[in-house]
Amino acid sequence: MDASFNFNLLNEQPLSKLCLNKHLTHFESVCQYIKQLPYGRNANKTQLSLVMSEEKGTCSTKHAFLAQIARENGFSGIILYIGIYSMNNINTPGIGTILQNHNLDYIPEAHTYLKYNSAILDYTSNKPSTFKKHLLYEEEILPEQIADHKVNLHQSYVKNWIIENAIPYSFEKIWKIREQCIANLSS
Repeated sequence: MDASFNFNLLNEQPLSKLCLNKHLTHFESVCQYIKQLPYGRNANKTQLSLVMSEEKGTCSTKHAFLAQIARENGFSGIILYIGIYSMNNINTPGIGTILQNHNLDYIPEAHTYLKYNSAILDYTSNKPSTFKKHLLYEEEILPEQIADHKVNLHQSYVKNWIIENAIPYSFEKIWKIREQCIANLSS
């Protein structure tokens, strides 16, 4: 890891204190700790501290947590992004049967990740390069935008995708298929 990417945590801020209580003293150790946590939705995605107390997180909560740690410690080089990618069985193994059953090649899925010097940092996947090849749209966001803004952006994108590609399903049906895919990933 680039030495300029890593920094020591300060003991003054809420999320940094949670990390220090687990003997995670620098950003790289926090990233590795967060990466090994299992995938799972937190009780409240706007309470980033739940990533630590519940010992799990999604791409949104894990990466927003890390972005907020960087903010708390005055490190502006870590940027939080939301991207929309074509979720398929190649980049998301385990959803192929669901997509095939509905004659879909992919579903646009929102993914939250970090960037440092334009490089994608994904602490929920071992294959960020696979995700990058299927990226359809991305924008920089703040940690507090992982809830409503992310959902609104994602749903708007899916609605436009349905129209532009003459997908023979309603938005509600596509969203239900998407939820089936996500459930498969969580099990």
